[in-house]
Amino acid sequence: MGCCIRAHLRICVNLPNSITMSRIFCVPLLIWLLSRSFPLHSVYGEQEILASALFILASITDGVDGYLARKRGQITTMGMLLDPLADKLMVSAAFIALVEFNPRVLPAWIAILVIGREFLVSGLRSIATTEGFTIQASDLGKLKMVTQVVAVVAAILDHRWNVWRFGWFILPVHVIAITAVYFMVLVSIISAVDYFTAFWRKIEHASVARRKARFVLSRKKNVSSIDRIS
Repeated sequence: MGCCIRAHLRICVNLPNSITMSRIFCVPLLIWLLSRSFPLHSVYGEQEILASALFILASITDGVDGYLARKRGQITTMGMLLDPLADKLMVSAAFIALVEFNPRVLPAWIAILVIGREFLVSGLRSIATTEGFTIQASDLGKLKMVTQVVAVVAAILDHRWNVWRFGWFILPVHVIAITAVYFMVLVSIISAVDYFTAFWRKIEHASVARRKARFVLSRKKNVSSIDRIS
């Protein structure tokens, strides 16, 4: 019995799942880095740089764990559960914290829209699973993830700097942050509509297939009844 439990744990707590869990453990650390209780209050931008680096690192692990799971043949039920959970927690934590950390770039309504979009897509995927089909991640969904990372990092850095000066070159951090956030909102809305359209097509197809199956079964029963009467 003990050997079976240890073997099961070795399968579940593999390298890809460990990387996924590390992303979940980053969530409270990110919230702390973006809070007023952080001891280094932007004297030289330490708070913003550390928070940005942590979020970028966590975002990179989102692709690494899936790649390793496929390459090593270690796709598990635990991993399939933890991976989307880690993504939703990380994104939700970042946007909720940024509403307080930098509200001039990321107001509350944007955080609500982005988080609501994540839950909507998760709900559609859950319904699709119960109906026996899946909704694959689209290119728009992948673009949405990239724009979220850029928007979060830009919003964090904008808290400390309006511009970065490199000699004669000036990088407008605030303009980039505003542009990135609203472009991310646009992509999030479009990708949500794209997911809903794909879901609706498949649910309609499944519904038609079920009606056809019931019709064929009903005809077979009728024919069988007629044969018995004859």
